Amino acid sequence: MDKVFRALSDETRRRLLDRLHEQNGQTLGELCERIAMTRQAVTQHLAVLEDANLVGTVRRGREKLHYLNPVPLHEIQERWIDKFERPRLSALSAVKRRAEEAAMSDRPTFVYVTYIRSTPEKVWEALTDADLTAAYWGHRNESDWRQGSRWEHVRTDGSGIADVVGTVVESDHPTRLVTTWIDPENEGQEDKYSRVTFDITPHEDIVRLTVTHEDLWDEGALSDVSDGWPAVLSNLKSLLETGSPLPQEPWSVRGR
Repeated sequence: MDKVFRALSDETRRRLLDRLHEQNGQTLGELCERIAMTRQAVTQHLAVLEDANLVGTVRRGREKLHYLNPVPLHEIQERWIDKFERPRLSALSAVKRRAEEAAMSDRPTFVYVTYIRSTPEKVWEALTDADLTAAYWGHRNESDWRQGSRWEHVRTDGSGIADVVGTVVESDHPTRLVTTWIDPENEGQEDKYSRVTFDITPHEDIVRLTVTHEDLWDEGALSDVSDGWPAVLSNLKSLLETGSPLPQEPWSVRGR
């Protein structure tokens, strides 16, 4: 934790973390474009952040991509904030969220939370890997999962038909994924788009997965997703914890 506090004590390093929070997975060159410093100086600051485990790197060909690692910040929050302020902050957060939701839209919103014995990386993979989604969802989620990219929810019967399409709004591997959803027949109709957010939060050996499906166009759509999401996420949980989806498709027993 001493390394984390040392890394955070410098304004430039905090700005670098802000840049990665805005757009994760940047190269050194991309980071330098927004920081008025030499490449060597930025490299030195990134080395301090890596040593504190606040930044991780991944090689992609010749490029070295930098990713924000929020875990040390979460540990600071747990130690220095949560145990003292959790009840009050939770209440204020709930008030703020409800006020913002009311201000933004009167359209229905569905929220579902589940806890999975897994890691954020594996949960992210289960949501974005086409073969894994086919195993527990009955559809393949196909995309490169970059911000602004198209994604499709494709049937596994070989027809190639996509029952849902949309755009990747946010892609913050492995903690947050936001996409728009729409029936392909209604593409271009703004009032027919809904929005799904997957928030993946680690808690020691388990992960809290929160799914928020908002801007649903009517109460009928809310009823449909209220049945659908629990079934899909139960199957996902089974796959990650046991290696196999449930022995029977859970959506086939809805309403019984």
